[in-house]
Amino acid sequence: MVSSEHVAPGPSAFTDWFKSSYSGGSNGDCLEVARGCAGVPVRDSKNPTGPALVFSAEGWSAFVSAVKRGEFPAG
Repeated sequence: MVSSEHVAPGPSAFTDWFKSSYSGGSNGDCLEVARGCAGVPVRDSKNPTGPALVFSAEGWSAFVSAVKRGEFPAG
């Protein structure tokens, strides 16, 4: 069962989406994050009208730290 606190009502509910400056020029496999929210809304940049997930600030920070430490294998 998915907790309703992690499901966005729709990407249009959030504004000010941005991609990391580290995304590169190809706009390939990128995530976008919205600013100005209590949680951290995240969506696939290739599907801006698709679903968005909302993480707690602590959860998102832990995920980003794990990525930086290389805890997820590259493709």
